[in-house]
Amino acid sequence: MEQTLVILKPSAVERCLVGEIITRIQNKGLIITGMKMMQLDEAILREHYAHLTDRPFFPSIVESMTATPVIVMCVEGVEAVAVVRAMTGVTNGRNAAPGTLRGDYCMSGQANIVHASDSIENARIELKRFFRPEEIFRYIPSTLKFIYSDDEVKA
Repeated sequence: MEQTLVILKPSAVERCLVGEIITRIQNKGLIITGMKMMQLDEAILREHYAHLTDRPFFPSIVESMTATPVIVMCVEGVEAVAVVRAMTGVTNGRNAAPGTLRGDYCMSGQANIVHASDSIENARIELKRFFRPEEIFRYIPSTLKFIYSDDEVKA
């Protein structure tokens, strides 16, 4: 099964949306195999958002992403990257479709509650940035047979 990184941003933490977002991820049938709270700093944000560090709005990213601790998660499932991205919605919450996390819970392009890896390759890189190997747990939930058919997942 595929793994992806999800960050519940300060806008989700401050607005008490953490439980709701986690519930929706789990209700979809995705498996949280790693989760922790951490305080981000400018160094890790420069690495994580390297493609944006020269943009004039980068200081506001640092300010918003360091406002409170964040929750980082390793989420696993069949086609997890694409599934989580679809659940997340487009970057600007005002334009995100109803039913997506951003469409239902945010009105901003900056304070957009969640980060989700955009590719399998970036998910691998991002997971290594935020988790040590021993912080991600591989397990098979007993409910797996009710989430996927046998031919969709190899245990």
